[in-house]
Amino acid sequence: MTYDAHAFWLRAPGEGEIRPLTLPEPGPAEVLVRTRYSGISRGTETLVFTGRVPESQYAAMRAPFQEGDFPAPVKYGYLNVGVVEVGPAELVGRTVFCLYPHQTAYVVPATAVVRVPDGVPPARAVLAGTVETAVNALWDAPPLVGDRITVLGAGMVGCAVAALLARFPGVRVQLVDTDPGRAPVAAALGVDFALPADAEPGRDLVVHASASDAGLQRALDLLAPEGTVLELSWYGDREVRLALGGAFHSRRLSIRSSQVGTVAPARRASRSFADRLALALDLLRDPVFDVLLTGRSRFTELPEVLSRLSTGELPALCHVIEYAGE
Repeated sequence: MTYDAHAFWLRAPGEGEIRPLTLPEPGPAEVLVRTRYSGISRGTETLVFTGRVPESQYAAMRAPFQEGDFPAPVKYGYLNVGVVEVGPAELVGRTVFCLYPHQTAYVVPATAVVRVPDGVPPARAVLAGTVETAVNALWDAPPLVGDRITVLGAGMVGCAVAALLARFPGVRVQLVDTDPGRAPVAAALGVDFALPADAEPGRDLVVHASASDAGLQRALDLLAPEGTVLELSWYGDREVRLALGGAFHSRRLSIRSSQVGTVAPARRASRSFADRLALALDLLRDPVFDVLLTGRSRFTELPEVLSRLSTGELPALCHVIEYAGE
């Protein structure tokens, strides 16, 4: 038996399309998942959509179930929530998360899906990959009780980091962004908000997620002596310029990268990728994360939606794609 499905493909940079395909019968260790929702990871996916993945990063940037190659044609994405229709008895009928592209149905190994916990709505579960990135970031730069922390860049990842930091005892968190419209989001997350010019200085840690030179420079300027900037931004093929003269050396400032492609060294010996993803899904029981879901569109609208997200015409944190029948 075979199954019909449709997938979103980037035909050429800036040009998306929906393509039909036929799925095989799942094997004994596989599952057939019918997608309910997928999420657009705006920063990464718009870079892919516009063909701005550097050639040197083609291998590192491959998604787990990507088809095709950068710059195009390529099928890309990794925030997918669906229901298992065929597979092991313990999974049939279960809502699961998978690092799969935007596609109406798919067949993957049963080990590639993770059950969405009771109490986590399926649409919210598309944030699992983003919250997983935030978890890894905080393993890379663990906050200490009483720390003064700024998250600079109130996009999807920055807001997820701020939401987790708001739970730490004694930690004072300020979310900083150039868009004053992010102030209500910060309030919903339980943290302070400021524009870059008004941000509080003397920070022990600044988590940078604005993907801009100016943002990274401002992050350094906000640090207390011997403070650290944890860099979460991914710039694609853009060159980044910083002023590292002045007080950078005398104040012994640090810039450290964090990337979700590997488990942070602090937990690598004791946590697997599956453990980290399961933790992210469990954290999504908190309804505060719903503030990150800022728009919905039908699957058939995805080529236009990604184009509008790439130009900035459509503002969003996480834009949710709904599939037929939901």
